[in-house]
Amino acid sequence: MPASTGRGRPLLLFSAIAAVTVVLDQTTKAVALAHLQSGPIPLLGGTIRLTLTRNTGSAFGLPAPAWATAAVSLIVCVVVLLWIARGTGASRLRAIALGFVLGGAGGNLVDRVRAGAVVDFIDLGIWPVFNVADIALTIGIGLLMLEAIRRR
Repeated sequence: MPASTGRGRPLLLFSAIAAVTVVLDQTTKAVALAHLQSGPIPLLGGTIRLTLTRNTGSAFGLPAPAWATAAVSLIVCVVVLLWIARGTGASRLRAIALGFVLGGAGGNLVDRVRAGAVVDFIDLGIWPVFNVADIALTIGIGLLMLEAIRRR
């Protein structure tokens, strides 16, 4: 039986991606906190820098109360879990996408609950500083858009 038709496999895939994303996000943030306190570290000839920042606002550092941003993250997590629980995550692509979305939202939510701010450290110079959770959210949303386009 193909993995996309078995109910347990997409749920396992979703769960594994969400869990690995949160662990990877929190691990990289801990390393950033331990090694970037004294200032940025340039990589690739300075094209990319590891720069420690704390985002108390919303996405891209836009101002927003911490409670509102945490509430939005929590709502995203609950909606994704309900979507999976209802069985709409039966496709492999959707399970992967929602795993990234939940893992990314969850990783940033852990920071907001624990410290009132999200740790960001990847600095491209032309974009707001971000983290692994943000990458996961972007990938997940991109995959959901791809799936929506493919269904048409």
